[in-house]
Amino acid sequence: MATFELEGQRFNALNGGPKFKFNEAISFFISVESQQEVDYFWNKLIADGGEESRCGWLKDKFGLSWQVVPTALSRYLSDPDRDKAYAG
Repeated sequence: MATFELEGQRFNALNGGPKFKFNEAISFFISVESQQEVDYFWNKLIADGGEESRCGWLKDKFGLSWQVVPTALSRYLSDPDRDKAYAG
């Protein structure tokens, strides 16, 4: 796992190992605060031939996988009240 910053945006990189080719094993994770940020990055990344997927995943026009995830998601999923994990 590696963390780096580009133009003020923090990125986490995960190396899936030499067994994997260029696919979802290599992806960028963008942590955002608002739906407006989700929409902004999502629309920019699928523009010009990108491809939408599920659960915050997409591929840009070069085939690179991205995850656009609101910070609230981890709060919901880590809450001891399990109902919040499903209602979030």
